[in-house]
Amino acid sequence: MGFSVHWSWFAALSCLLCMGGEVRCDCTEQGIQIQGGHYKLTKQLTAGSLLVYHCPEGYYPYPSLTRLCQPNGTWRPPPKRFLPQRCKIVECPDPSVLEYGNVSPPQDKYFVNNETTYECYSGYTMRGSTRRVCLPNGKWSGSTPICSRDSGNNCADPGIPAGASRTGNIFGIDDKVTYSCNGNLFLVGSKERVCQENGQWTGKEPACYYKHTYDTPLEVSEAFGSAIKDSLTTLEPIEDTQEGRKIRISKNGTLNIYIAVDISESIEEKHFNDAIDAVTKLITKISSFSVTPNYEILFFASEITEAVNILDFLDGKIVLSSVKNKLETFKVGDKNTAGTDLNLVFKTFLERMAIIKRRVGDEGFKEHRHVLIVFTDGAYNMGGSPAPTVEKIKNMVYMNHSREQETNSREEFLDIYIFAIGAELFDDDLQPLTAGTGGQHYFRMKDIENLQETFDEIIDEEEVKGLCGLHKEYDNGDTDSKRKMYPWWAYIVVQNQGTKKCLGSLVTPKFVLTAAHCFTFGDLPEHVTVEINDGQGKVKKVKTFMLHPNYSINSKTNQGVKEFYDYDVALIQLEADVQISSAARPICIPCTQETSDALQLVGESTCKQQEQRLLKNHLEKLNFLTKTGNSVEEKDAHAKLGDNRDACIRHALDAEGITTDDPKVAVTDNFLCTGGRAPFRDHIACTGDSGGAVFKNYEHRTVQVGVVSWGTKNLCKAGGVVESQDNSRDFHINLFRVVPFLKSVLGNDTQDDYAPLQFLDN
Repeated sequence: MGFSVHWSWFAALSCLLCMGGEVRCDCTEQGIQIQGGHYKLTKQLTAGSLLVYHCPEGYYPYPSLTRLCQPNGTWRPPPKRFLPQRCKIVECPDPSVLEYGNVSPPQDKYFVNNETTYECYSGYTMRGSTRRVCLPNGKWSGSTPICSRDSGNNCADPGIPAGASRTGNIFGIDDKVTYSCNGNLFLVGSKERVCQENGQWTGKEPACYYKHTYDTPLEVSEAFGSAIKDSLTTLEPIEDTQEGRKIRISKNGTLNIYIAVDISESIEEKHFNDAIDAVTKLITKISSFSVTPNYEILFFASEITEAVNILDFLDGKIVLSSVKNKLETFKVGDKNTAGTDLNLVFKTFLERMAIIKRRVGDEGFKEHRHVLIVFTDGAYNMGGSPAPTVEKIKNMVYMNHSREQETNSREEFLDIYIFAIGAELFDDDLQPLTAGTGGQHYFRMKDIENLQETFDEIIDEEEVKGLCGLHKEYDNGDTDSKRKMYPWWAYIVVQNQGTKKCLGSLVTPKFVLTAAHCFTFGDLPEHVTVEINDGQGKVKKVKTFMLHPNYSINSKTNQGVKEFYDYDVALIQLEADVQISSAARPICIPCTQETSDALQLVGESTCKQQEQRLLKNHLEKLNFLTKTGNSVEEKDAHAKLGDNRDACIRHALDAEGITTDDPKVAVTDNFLCTGGRAPFRDHIACTGDSGGAVFKNYEHRTVQVGVVSWGTKNLCKAGGVVESQDNSRDFHINLFRVVPFLKSVLGNDTQDDYAPLQFLDN
């Protein structure tokens, strides 16, 4: 594995001679192999190439994480003959720092998959996890175990994280505790914490990391108070934690987001491509809100490549779609990636802030929130430390920083997040650059491919949680994530002389929209239950339900239509409001101001404008849902509009119970027609899909355009995703045709029982 001293001296001498003639020497692969793993080279074996070692999960490269090819043909650090490169099993920090308790089993070192249990001495109470497992990322599962007893102190014992030492054992108001890490560990989090009058400690609980320790995307989500369930089944409930700080999205004020991605030679191509992808997902997520942030996006090495200038947003010279296009088409190939000037990044952000402040004035600038997100490994070798520039940014945003009270009151207006990416990270340089109140702002990211979930959870939706049509856009494969993809879907059961099952859609916190034919004469509210899993109980009691006044299933029997489904819509009023969250929120419906906002229609919009934007093509792709087990699956269909409609609705004559020769007798203009196999093979509605939303996603908001009503063929009595036949068709009530009914109930502002929707005047 090693190579001879004689050879290494010969190679170095040869390259010195080569460099004298202005010729650089390549490095060689001798001595750089790794036992149990593999390596990748960024520029083959040429000077400046970064060699990055990779090991299987639960192992890390030792003794070096990376090597850099020097102009003289040698590697830095050089391979060691007597310490060959290998994949070493991951180690977790020593947990035996627990005070007033025992750790079992006692070991000199703890490695991945080792399990420990904790027990307090007599008279002490356990807080935190009683059992922990060493995880593949070098951390212990669960939360720090703490053995404490009621001492009358103002603050609870803050504990000692694994691998750490603590100074300070008095926990009264203004008392301090300080932390340091043992051995070759380094501290992440707050080195010093102070007991406050409210009984909480300042800062964030520290942790001790090895160089091989990293944060998973799931952990990043948790750090921001995520509702995503923990997939690490060994974890136990975490107590005594403070809710994480998130990016705040407010209907008022201005949000400025500054993003920088490191493209220097020390960053692997995969890492910055994943970072660009994550940034695109973040922007896409934020674009689904009514607020429109201003963006500054740049790439950096020794120089800055500005993809988006925030001043263009202020001047109205740029639209969001072009921002995403610039990110998706960005190529590093023609950029100078030698050297890294991180200070130049923060100087650029500072300059942009100064111009904004000059434009809007001091009072206007007070309403601006600033979020800085930087992806880098921190290996800057030009421009000096960025720390002084970060202090200037803080001073500008905090304003009047000489007054401590004023500073504290404005800390929420600035967040600086550092996502440390790369094979080797310079934590000591990067951690001090973060800013923001509460929560974690520094993340060591080994894998950032799944940051879409992370960025979904960074967004604090509390102030805009009532916005219609918001949803998650990915599926983890579990019921919880499906619920968040379609947070408006409801399951309706009517039990009275038999059982009827339908789907529905939450349109306000108190109303569910469904089909009128889900109800029959004699049904009462107590016969109806609605299931919406909002975390406050799945089954919702019904106060009342209202069918469209023009719905009459037997009204055309003498015209050859046994069952006539025109105006097949109903509204169910719940006894109590649904608890709005990312798992339960309303869908947008036509002709409301909320939907105009979702469609980004500016000024005084009209119902017709909404319809033209959503149903603009003669073949419009739409979706609806089918229930499978406790979850739902999405179906595709195409509404045949305009010149395509007559050919679609004529298949209504194939339905059982229809004897008329005129399809328009059974299918009025109030219906959308889908199904068939040409020009696309649509999915067909099944028994149980009735009443569900026919919807369209527009700019990451969901708008309902129809209600599943009836079809010509029953191809799937048990539900499921089933494809249409040549002549099978479905008919859905077009919500744009029943707006007066929706408005009479949902827009009723003469009652005090629920908050009405704001319907458009025309």
